Amino acid sequence: MEPRSPSSSGARAWREAGAIVRAARLRSGLTLADLGRRCGYSASQISRYERGLQPLTDVTLLRRFADALGIPPQLLGLTDAHDALASRHADANQRMTTIGGPSLVGNFRQEEGDDPVRRRELLAGAAGLAGAVVLAPSASRTAQDRKASSAFEELLYGQPGDPLPVDDLRRAVSARRQEFQTARYDQLSAGLPDLIGAAVATCQCASVRDGCTTSTLLADAYIVASNFMVKLNDDPLALALADRALQSARAGDDPLTIADAQRAVATVLRRTGRRAKAHDLLLAAAASIEPSKQATPDQLSVFGSLLQVAAYTAAVDGRRSAARDLIREASETARRLGTDANYRFTAFGPANVTLYQVSIAQVLGDNGTAIEYAKTLNPAAIPTAERQGRYWIDLARAFHQWNKPEQCYRALLSAERAAPAEVRYRPPVHRMTEDLLRTSRRTLPGLSTFAHRIGVPAI
Repeated sequence: MEPRSPSSSGARAWREAGAIVRAARLRSGLTLADLGRRCGYSASQISRYERGLQPLTDVTLLRRFADALGIPPQLLGLTDAHDALASRHADANQRMTTIGGPSLVGNFRQEEGDDPVRRRELLAGAAGLAGAVVLAPSASRTAQDRKASSAFEELLYGQPGDPLPVDDLRRAVSARRQEFQTARYDQLSAGLPDLIGAAVATCQCASVRDGCTTSTLLADAYIVASNFMVKLNDDPLALALADRALQSARAGDDPLTIADAQRAVATVLRRTGRRAKAHDLLLAAAASIEPSKQATPDQLSVFGSLLQVAAYTAAVDGRRSAARDLIREASETARRLGTDANYRFTAFGPANVTLYQVSIAQVLGDNGTAIEYAKTLNPAAIPTAERQGRYWIDLARAFHQWNKPEQCYRALLSAERAAPAEVRYRPPVHRMTEDLLRTSRRTLPGLSTFAHRIGVPAI
């Protein structure tokens, strides 16, 4: 059945289907020729559809694209009720647009009768998570976790805020990044959604001279939001935000910000089972900014951070040799930097490399090795509270897997002292605490009180 001729606003939405197809194709690792073979078209014809040179208005072809890419048909405007399509697209065009490309998530609102699970599936699909494992919200998530996620979820299809002067926007983005690094997550979740709305508005009305700057600042804000959603184990929302970050970074054309946004995307790809794709993306990002002999501290720090995350990704995939080689290269980069600094909000340096060595050993199941690495590291040398909390949580995980509940509990208490919000917000901490309550409540004084403080219900 052919769709009715869309209105002018509907026509714009039809053309956005090409951008959605392109994003889903790239997320699936397909070339133009690959997708063309699946749909019966040439690579050049697929390219014309993706770039909007030829609008996607044929329902049969739209369904072919949805099937070939493994995405929900609703992402391309297809439902059983075709007569409602034009009006729904007209509504969608009133929603937030993304700098550097169309919004892949902001074009959707909750349909009448949709429950939160269905809504989350659409968010994940719109972010290009075709074929990935979409994780449901953890049963142990607290009310504050859900509230924090909800604020960012609403942001994806809400209206932009009021624009800010560029200098004010820069200071506000820097403040939000500092809140993340100091683990002040209550303040972060309260202020960051409004800041992103203001940053979107600022980009939309920026002059040609300020356009790249505001896009880069918007990318930084999206990166922080994605990192925070990773903390809450909300992977579909984290990927949607990381995708926005990458689009905005490319519009800003700053190589280090683009690389950082690619790291954010790769982190969620790894967490949703697409480890090879994540690994390739991280190495490509690192290659694009590989430092020369005259490299700046910013360049060394972002490059080293990419290598660390790539090493951890290889470890999660069980590739010990690759993880070892990459973390060794990260260590060499830290040696070149020469200090535990915080350039570009990376916290990169020798101590941070050791922290990743703890994480890598722990995820490989080498808990004794993880603990030995941890013993070589003075937590006070780690430059941010967020990373100090991570150190203690990774150590707690190693002791937990090694069936040493007392040491696990002590590490959790240390994590709470270093970064209280890390233990209040992080689902892995809650799961370990729940397990300790079931198995060791009588032998660990104060455990029930600790559980109450961090929001874990009594068992």
